[in-house]
Amino acid sequence: MGRVTKLGIAAVIAAGVISGSAAAVSAHPGRRDRGDRHHRQNAITHVLLISVDGMHQSDLDWYIANHPNSELAKLASGGAEFTNNHTSDPSDSDPGGTALMTGGDPRATGVYYDVEYSHGVFPPGTTNCSGPVPGGNVIYDSPDDKLNAVPDLLGNGSGNTFPSFDEGGSIYPNGVDKNPGAIMNLTPHPQSGLNPATFPVDPKTCQPIMPWDYLKVNSIFQVIQNAGMRTAWSDKHAIYTSFNGHGSGGNSIDDFFGPEIDSQAVEPNGVPYPTDTDWAHDDAATKQYDGYKVQAVINELGGYDHSGQNRVGVPAILGMNFQTVSVAQKVDSPSTLTQNPDGTYTEGPVELAGYYPGTMTPRPLLASALDYVNARLQRMDDTIQQDGLASSAAIIITAKHGQSPQDPLLLKRIDDGPIIDAINAAWTAKTGDPNNLIVAGTDDDLWQSYLSVKTQAAADFVKNYLWNHSATAVLYNNDGVNRGTEQVAHSGLAEIFAGHEAADFFGVPYGDPRYPDVFGRVQVGTVYTGGTKIAEHGGDNPDDRDVPLLVYAPGAVRPGSSDRWVETTQVAPTILQLLGLDPRALQAVQIEGTQVLPGIGRDHDRR
Repeated sequence: MGRVTKLGIAAVIAAGVISGSAAAVSAHPGRRDRGDRHHRQNAITHVLLISVDGMHQSDLDWYIANHPNSELAKLASGGAEFTNNHTSDPSDSDPGGTALMTGGDPRATGVYYDVEYSHGVFPPGTTNCSGPVPGGNVIYDSPDDKLNAVPDLLGNGSGNTFPSFDEGGSIYPNGVDKNPGAIMNLTPHPQSGLNPATFPVDPKTCQPIMPWDYLKVNSIFQVIQNAGMRTAWSDKHAIYTSFNGHGSGGNSIDDFFGPEIDSQAVEPNGVPYPTDTDWAHDDAATKQYDGYKVQAVINELGGYDHSGQNRVGVPAILGMNFQTVSVAQKVDSPSTLTQNPDGTYTEGPVELAGYYPGTMTPRPLLASALDYVNARLQRMDDTIQQDGLASSAAIIITAKHGQSPQDPLLLKRIDDGPIIDAINAAWTAKTGDPNNLIVAGTDDDLWQSYLSVKTQAAADFVKNYLWNHSATAVLYNNDGVNRGTEQVAHSGLAEIFAGHEAADFFGVPYGDPRYPDVFGRVQVGTVYTGGTKIAEHGGDNPDDRDVPLLVYAPGAVRPGSSDRWVETTQVAPTILQLLGLDPRALQAVQIEGTQVLPGIGRDHDRR
């Protein structure tokens, strides 16, 4: 593929990056044979890794059944499909992303969530590390989720946001870019724009811990780069440069493209979306946002950097995450953005998110999101064909996380804030300690509490309160309105692990400072929110963890389907084996004994 000019980027956007129309994507120029060449041993030199965040195995099954000639159907029938695959636990975007990149679960990686806490650090901003280590927040997420205050470093070093600026600046003081396509010029090393003052502080050095060094182990990017190969990745936050791996100095990903998904969403002409929100709460906007990352991958498959301006060679590892499906599962929103003759844009009507009640059948908004992803995967595959990479490139499709619940009739929305306040008040009443017992935690569709008093008695106090408390839940019928409330036993939880139990659950010593002191598995359908979302991820019920996994590489990977239990941690060592590298070069693989996926490389035991 030749260089993508600014005109080319604009043309791609105008041609359907936003609308998700399959008609905007070129048709397959000659389908590849699906299997009669699989005995030929090809050398894989490039792996394209795709995470379709939120996608379940049931979504893939439904889509193939209803679109038997689709790109996803082709990849499934012509590749190795693992129908009993599971994410990390917890199943949030992180540690889900870290699992894909390292081969490890939290016990090896030390990463439990993107917003967590550690008893073994000083709080962010500490400059004097004398005295006992008090513990502190460990937040490696988007900066405060403030629309226009989320920084992105453009290639010119301006440090502007995405979008970057508005000449008037009267409505949006921090600016709205007149040309959002300029985000393609984002620096390939956005970690230079991170703010270390927000990171936890190492007691030994009294210095902020960079996100790649909070990770305890190395990553595939280090191993691949150390072998003399080029690396690239595209994701939703610049903070995911944590995937560079421990000891990398943040430099093992040669080209990281990370447009901030929590920045202000604007239409291609620079006008804010009518919903006036970020890119993750309006699915038409999310499609536009994902389109930039798709273009980055297309450019890289063509041998250029993500901007399409510099010839650097095709990376050995590259890929991206899609957010479009995840948003369509959670948030009622428009699915389309149409360009008018005068150059303005009109959004389609708001559509209901998720699935039809009592089924796993996607409603039109989610079906449109799946169509969008399928069409963009076909574009990538077409590029692989056109650029002569068919015999040397493998494609891996999976997901960092699923989403729960699929059936909206099971949804129970519980505001966790009053519960936490009540626990802290009860602790003070019991002990006379005026300090909050629960000092941190993120509750999506799981419960995580970090305590100021790290004792078994304190953890049991929280557990007993949660178990004996009935919470008010808001119910939803997937018809655009709530259908009343009900009291839910056990604070919406099905099982609670406290203190030593929580340590055992994660497989770490009780004295490990990073795991949640109290960890809860929710009743199916429980989502902790005071808002309107109808699903969430992070937990460990089947809807959270059961995600697809396809490995497609005709001539190198034997087609077939396996129902053996596998996990997304196995993706990392499999990538190394496909590239002819040693999977045991990954430290998490050594610690956890993570195996290459069955039937890949030397292992042809498929059953």
